[in-house]
Amino acid sequence: MNKPIDKAVDIRQGEELNQQKLQTYLSSNLPNFSDAIEIKQFPGGFSNLTYLISTPKQEFVLRKPPLGANIKSAHDMSREFKVLSLLAPVYSKIPKPILFCEDEKIVGAPFYIMERVKGIILRNKVPKGLDLTPNHFKKLSTQIIENLVDLHNLELEKSNLISLGKPEGYVQRQVDGWSKRYLKAETDEISSMNLAMEWMQSNMPSKTTTSFIHNDYKYDNLVLDADSLEIKAVLDWEMSTVGDPLMDLGTCLSYWIEKGESSGLEQFNITWAEGNLTRQEFIEKYATLRNVAIDDILFYYVFGCFKLGVIMQQIYARYKKGVTKDKRFAILIHLVKACGQNVENAIKYNRINNFY
Repeated sequence: MNKPIDKAVDIRQGEELNQQKLQTYLSSNLPNFSDAIEIKQFPGGFSNLTYLISTPKQEFVLRKPPLGANIKSAHDMSREFKVLSLLAPVYSKIPKPILFCEDEKIVGAPFYIMERVKGIILRNKVPKGLDLTPNHFKKLSTQIIENLVDLHNLELEKSNLISLGKPEGYVQRQVDGWSKRYLKAETDEISSMNLAMEWMQSNMPSKTTTSFIHNDYKYDNLVLDADSLEIKAVLDWEMSTVGDPLMDLGTCLSYWIEKGESSGLEQFNITWAEGNLTRQEFIEKYATLRNVAIDDILFYYVFGCFKLGVIMQQIYARYKKGVTKDKRFAILIHLVKACGQNVENAIKYNRINNFY
């Protein structure tokens, strides 16, 4: 049986690259580069655009910002390339960074090239040809926690990872920053998202720690070995920084939809499949492995749900303005509301699961 390796497909309309310019640029800047290239697009994801660049002898992955995005913020390709370059000596589970280009004339925006890591990516359902049991998911979800702990335990000073962020005041800046982004992108009045902004300002933890953090850590940002299902690479480092690791944990938990929950958010992850650890089991395992307290986990979960809602609100706002034509974005306003509902439930019941 063929393993369901993640594949690229035809490019979505309006997101095409100038093949001739790209081919000329790569031929001039990569050693032993073949003149003939084929360009496909990876279909997953709602943020930065990811393409497969194939030659008769090599394969590369190209990352560029989405149409209409502010490339100086979460879509800064030079920063994402820097993250990978700093991680390479100290963390093996990344695609090798190869080349960064700031010339917007080549593909319409700055971009970078990295190696292609072949493997399985689990999105919202098990791919055809792959038989995963509850035991598989228990091992996978445990492995996901263990790898997150590895990231949070990375040394910061000698690796120079500390240069990626300003840990002092990180939590306050994140709450303020994501609140401003939401208000700027707001299209519909959603009372639960307003509740989140008010509640977070009054419930920030008094003590925090500092780690390198991914900030978008979830199943579909992991490439798994087709045979062992071990993590081969972590993808999408665009929001990585140095700050409170529990903010990273909260974001991860916001994607972690449990079996029986149905809000539309389950389309973003396969954590609902039987065998996956629950959110409560997730944080308990994490706390044990890192020997840290999780007394303020409610705050971090509320922040994670709010942040996820803001990310989708920003994408939906670009769609509503007509900046992007991707029809997948039309439903995102309903998922913003679902994120808000999770916030409301968490605050109401003073817990991070068993809402339904």
